Amino acid sequence: MADRDSLPLPLEVRARLAELELELSEGDITQKGYEKKRSKLLQAYLPHTPGAERRIPVTPSSSSSSSSRYQRRRSTGSRDERYRSDVHSEAVQAALERHSERKMAVLLPSKRRSLIGQTSMDTYTPPDSSSGSDAEGSLGRAGGVSVDSWISRALHGSPSTSSSSSSHSNSSANAARLAETSMHTYAIGPMSHLSLKRRGLREMGVSAENGIVVRHSSDYHSDRPWSSLDSEDSLSAPPDITSYMPDSAPILVHRPQIAMITRPPPKYGNAELMETGDGVPVSSRVSAKIQQLVNTLKRPKRRPLREFFVEDFEELLEVQQPDPSLPRPEGAESIPIEGEELDRLKNCPASLEAALLRWGAIAPKAPCLTTTHSNAKQPYTLTYGKLWSRSLKLAYNLLHKLGSKQEPIIHPGDRVALVYPNSDPAAFMVAFYGCLLAEVVPVPIEVPLTKKDAGSQQIGFLLGSCGVTVALASDACHKGLPKSASGDVMQFKGWPKLLWVLTDSKHLSKPPREWFPLIKDANNDTAYIEYKTCKDGSVMGITVTRMAMLSHCQTLTHTCGYSEAETVVNVLDFKKGIGLWHSVQTSVLNMLHVVSVPYALMKVNPLSWIQKVCQYKAKVACVKSRDLHWALMAHKEQPDTNMSSLRMLLIADGSNPWSISSCDAFLNVFQNMGLRSEVICPCAGSPEALTVALRRPQESSSKPAGRGVLSMTNLSHGVIRVDTGEKLSVLTLQDVGTAMPGAVVCVVKVEGVPQLCKADEIGEICVSAVATGTSYYGLTGMSKNTFEVCPVACDGGLVSDCVFVRSGLLGFVGPGRMIFISGTLEGLMQVGGRKHNADDIIATALAVEPMKFIYRGRTVVFSVTVLYDERIVLVAEQRPDSTEEESYQWMSRVLQAIDGIHQVGVYCLALVPANTLPKTPLGGIHLSETKQLFLEGGLHPCSILMCPHSCITNLPKPRQKQPEVGPASVMVGNLVAGKRMAQASGRDLSHMEDNEQFLFLSEMLQWRAQTTPEHILYTLINSRGAVGSSLTCLQLHKRAEKIATLLYERGQLRDGDHVALVYPPGLDLIAAFYGCLYAGCIPITVRPPHPQNISTTLPTVKMILEVSRSVCVMTSQMISKLLKSRDASVAVDFKLWPPILETDDLPKRRCPLMFKPCDPDSLAYLDFSVSTTGMLAGVKMSHNATSALCRSVKLQCELYPSREVAVCLDPYCGLGFVLWCLCSVYAGQQSVLISPMDLEVNPALWLQAVSQFKVRDTFCSYSVMELCTRSLSSLTDTLKARGMDLTRVRSCVVVAEERPRVALTQSFCKLFKDVGLHPRAVSTAFGCRVNLAICLQPHRLGKLAEQGTSGPDPTTVYVDMRALRHDRVRLVERGSPHSLPLMESGKILPGVRIIIANPETKGPIGDSHLGEIWVHSPQNASGYFTVFGEENVRSDHFGARLSFGDTQTVWARTGYLGFLRRTDLTDASGERHDALYVVGALDEVMELRGMKYHPIDIETSIIRAHRNITECAVFTWTNLLVVVVELEGSEQEALDLVPMVTNVVLEEHYLIVGVVVVVDTGVIPINSRGEKQRMHLRDGFLADQLDPIYVAYNM
Repeated sequence: MADRDSLPLPLEVRARLAELELELSEGDITQKGYEKKRSKLLQAYLPHTPGAERRIPVTPSSSSSSSSRYQRRRSTGSRDERYRSDVHSEAVQAALERHSERKMAVLLPSKRRSLIGQTSMDTYTPPDSSSGSDAEGSLGRAGGVSVDSWISRALHGSPSTSSSSSSHSNSSANAARLAETSMHTYAIGPMSHLSLKRRGLREMGVSAENGIVVRHSSDYHSDRPWSSLDSEDSLSAPPDITSYMPDSAPILVHRPQIAMITRPPPKYGNAELMETGDGVPVSSRVSAKIQQLVNTLKRPKRRPLREFFVEDFEELLEVQQPDPSLPRPEGAESIPIEGEELDRLKNCPASLEAALLRWGAIAPKAPCLTTTHSNAKQPYTLTYGKLWSRSLKLAYNLLHKLGSKQEPIIHPGDRVALVYPNSDPAAFMVAFYGCLLAEVVPVPIEVPLTKKDAGSQQIGFLLGSCGVTVALASDACHKGLPKSASGDVMQFKGWPKLLWVLTDSKHLSKPPREWFPLIKDANNDTAYIEYKTCKDGSVMGITVTRMAMLSHCQTLTHTCGYSEAETVVNVLDFKKGIGLWHSVQTSVLNMLHVVSVPYALMKVNPLSWIQKVCQYKAKVACVKSRDLHWALMAHKEQPDTNMSSLRMLLIADGSNPWSISSCDAFLNVFQNMGLRSEVICPCAGSPEALTVALRRPQESSSKPAGRGVLSMTNLSHGVIRVDTGEKLSVLTLQDVGTAMPGAVVCVVKVEGVPQLCKADEIGEICVSAVATGTSYYGLTGMSKNTFEVCPVACDGGLVSDCVFVRSGLLGFVGPGRMIFISGTLEGLMQVGGRKHNADDIIATALAVEPMKFIYRGRTVVFSVTVLYDERIVLVAEQRPDSTEEESYQWMSRVLQAIDGIHQVGVYCLALVPANTLPKTPLGGIHLSETKQLFLEGGLHPCSILMCPHSCITNLPKPRQKQPEVGPASVMVGNLVAGKRMAQASGRDLSHMEDNEQFLFLSEMLQWRAQTTPEHILYTLINSRGAVGSSLTCLQLHKRAEKIATLLYERGQLRDGDHVALVYPPGLDLIAAFYGCLYAGCIPITVRPPHPQNISTTLPTVKMILEVSRSVCVMTSQMISKLLKSRDASVAVDFKLWPPILETDDLPKRRCPLMFKPCDPDSLAYLDFSVSTTGMLAGVKMSHNATSALCRSVKLQCELYPSREVAVCLDPYCGLGFVLWCLCSVYAGQQSVLISPMDLEVNPALWLQAVSQFKVRDTFCSYSVMELCTRSLSSLTDTLKARGMDLTRVRSCVVVAEERPRVALTQSFCKLFKDVGLHPRAVSTAFGCRVNLAICLQPHRLGKLAEQGTSGPDPTTVYVDMRALRHDRVRLVERGSPHSLPLMESGKILPGVRIIIANPETKGPIGDSHLGEIWVHSPQNASGYFTVFGEENVRSDHFGARLSFGDTQTVWARTGYLGFLRRTDLTDASGERHDALYVVGALDEVMELRGMKYHPIDIETSIIRAHRNITECAVFTWTNLLVVVVELEGSEQEALDLVPMVTNVVLEEHYLIVGVVVVVDTGVIPINSRGEKQRMHLRDGFLADQLDPIYVAYNM
């Protein structure tokens, strides 16, 4: 404190120091972390020694310092040195320094404890402080380029996020931690609670463009004015990510620190809420995180979208306009270059077989191949004599010992697989030359180690397409192959059936002396097939002819200067590529001695190849830059190391631009040990073009190697511009030599016509020579595009008469005809019109703390196509000891570095545990398999960060509302266009009813009790499927009388009192309802609380009682005990309940006086229901409306006393209550009642009852249908065996207040078709709050279809979802892109009139136009009794009038969007049928980017995205789309869902998901009607009550 007080510190620093002390006192940080942060804050204000922090430059030629640098780096871990560059590290350092003032605020996800490792977070020290070991700390002091030091400098003064959000229960602490990064919007205003606990805006210094840090490159600085995020305007309304802030100067206001008030966690759905600065109610850490994300997204994107809407839907996405200022190639047209003339080799054999015969005869004891196994004491040497004799023996056995003499299995020209491990080059070499001698085509492949090897299936496809039926393998290799139970080699997935032939001498027969193979001169027959794995994972075989193979070997002999008996050390894979060409083919042509160093030995001893060079005085070594790096890491000063014998160090991956750093570093260290600079010879090759270029070994270093420093920004546009190494975005390239002898090389454009590039333009290298591949085996079309290229000049004329082969390498021809390679076509990613190389992105990522974080440098970059453009995905393996917070700090720095260096955003950054990515045989990462796992959602990352807001710049143009056209103009326009207005009606009731006197329901029951006393009205089925109880007309009447007596005597109730009926589904509920009618009371049916979930369901019951003003509760004794229980008292005090009457013991005597209503329009009952938006609404149903509704249903369904109807619905509201309680009394049919609650115990109960009672008509809900479909999907055969028969069902109506669920209905019909259910029998009904039954259509099958009430079958139309977003209906064909099936909601009920109106102008709308459904009917509800949860509900719901046209009729507004369409079908009356299609509820519509979305459409797409998603719900929060998905599977797979959800919503709905919440199954609340309670879910999410497995925040 003393030093702080004595220093003249600014106000913000003092405030930050006070916050640090508060954090320390609260335990948010440790003492060590406090000291480091405090010292960092005071560092700028303390006197320090000049030059103490000066960086010491490193001279590349300083071998001693370099050597010590590499020795020190060994102690800190491993990194892929292919991508290491000191210059690039400095560039990354500078980029991060530029970002240090405006750092990116990456939101840590919420993760459940079970997903987090046991690493202690209490003692965690942020990486931006020097907390490493002594070895790490000494890097900077010694003058080396220390990653720790420059990261520390780049992020100097950066606040590190406090403890991880893994402490799930500590909501207030997490909210405080998150508040520190949410200062952008809340820095001004009296209500900025969340911003006051942590540091101020200036200390944060955070600024991001939609989640990606600001680019500070001078090229991009001028066109990015920063808008104020803290102006007063930003506080007037909730944040809107669709709008942009006006440009203004930033305002900084510093406020004194205030402690945050903590509150106890609120209850589910009724949270105590605090307000943000925007006046939006939020709670807990989750809302704080979302608020921070909203603030981040308010910043302008890189390139503002032009906000307009084009009527043509084909032009939906933002089109990238060409920028005239972009760099373009300006040089002259390039010309093909020719290699030197190929001198004819003296006494050269006419073929490789002839060469083998020669050396086997004249020098049989000359060593051909020496190999050392990691566990072998002595190396094994194969001589040329042994190679010849063993190859001869194998050739004989292949042709004469497989099969019979009459039908041999192998003929000359057949293809055979060579399956040998990388540790056995001798056996492979014997097999290869044995095949050549037998004129059989070898196809070398990798050894399948397991049944699920990466890429194994595609290898099998290659073998199948090549017609391979025989596989050659060594005895040791065969023993290691996976075996089946019978001992045979397992049949691998996708592989053809193979005959495995062992090629060890003991398994082969000796050929007779008279047999000798035919040694031909090299011709155009296929010599071998080399496989290649493409970018998409497919495997193709490249055929190489015998002439091309011989010519290639001669070319390499000439270029490399090989001479007889030279020793070559080979570390490369000898089965393909440069390793095959040099160590197997060219070596035999020249009688070389190859010393092979297998990969397994390199892993044990990385210096083994250098030891072999020294031991054998080797002249040539074939290595990769990786091997140079490994040698550097393991190198120790040894006096006996002498590399002066080397005249050529062949760098096989010289085409990788990042190999130059390994070459330079290796030369620096080993130059003192005899290694000469001219010895290093990078080369470039590909399977198609073989060796493209190779730097010749020079006798002297008079001719320097080519080297160029190029601008990466220009390279991304395909343009070559020389730059200085001082710039951030530069790439240093080294030449790979000149064209091969006898070859012609040209550079052509990558896309389109193969036109020659300009001299300063990047293109694809093409080669014309004899020594190239000839085709992709069996793929004629692809072969023509690759192997028969005819380059043209800019005037369209052919450049040469020769055909060229595409090499797949990108580059250019530089000065002195030297070839430079900048990347490969396979690694090219075209993002936003610019081209980026995957290796360049990897190099930048590895320059950010690789030793601390990335496991052995294992990083892979690829692109995925999302929304018509490629997006970059980076996947890396993290070290086992990494913490979650370290992960996200590293990821944020990687995003900054890539943005600063490459000016491109990363779409997804995923971290996986160490050693979990699919591997290639030599230990690298299998790119295509990793990409496939990512696309399938099988990568299982442990940390993931999606950044769609910054990467997706081609979203649809935000819709701008145009001036509304008046309702009169709309109507006139429709009339002029010849369109009818959208209105329809059911049958007219006035002409169809007889002149009976109006009877109340209570009078109807009394009449039935007198006329048909023994007629059974209700039968209740118990959970076992047996009849539980039943009620006749007389029994129901008598029970109702006794209940009325109970109300009079015990309840002391009067006419008009409200009584709550709290009963489980059953007959007691029905009797209590009619008892209330007899007593003149107003019944309200209420669902009883759930015994297992009483704490959340009981408050809802209490709320309904309060809102309905119930003076009494009638219930059963069991429910009464539940209400009085201790658990219930915790939720609701029993003393607060109104009087409770138990109806188990009823009075003996009858009611002395029956109540008879005097007015048909008086209130009959109240219907309460909770909508999907969380609104509790009670509607008033009069006696008149109730009778009209019953009469309408009776006529539509043809209900009469002899009918039986099965009802499996919730009996508490809507049409379910009407069918359960009212219709049987009105129409007299027998209702078979099945409680939906019993289906949880016995899912087949409903269908068994329908079958058992031979019911022809049944009603159910979507929840019942879904439960049956899900639970009985695999039991249909069992049900059929038990006698279930649904053939008698003629009508199965799904009762709902929503859009028909087409997919569920179709699945249900398809599933139960096997037990006799006719698909035409299933139909839907539609009702809502204002009218409980608008549409209802029971189907009629057979002769019944001719009856008068029948109508045409419901039709399904397909509409364009994109048009719906703009309030338009556009009909498309089935299967069209973005098509949405809509099923007709059923036939309009008698007495019901419907019109479609504009919900805003209240004007009528034309046919097939989207609008609100308005209904006029005597069965409409009288109005809302009360609305709880949305008191500002429209008052004109029940008394709306059209603003134009028929302005006299009173309509009820349903609150549902839909449209009417007149079909060509006819009704029973002969009129054309009007079909009503319901789209969705107005209250549920989400407006994002000016367009309207229905949640069910987005949810349907998400559920399809991944097999582990069982349910999904979406909602919005301050213009952020939040997706909640239920995970069925291991919690470790939760993060797989995040990219899948983000991708599918982008692809199908053009929306960016802001937050993805992964929860357990059953968390999403669903009501009894099967509707998702999205607002309850939203409240639970914001109140942090969901206990999520994972919460991901997309930046």
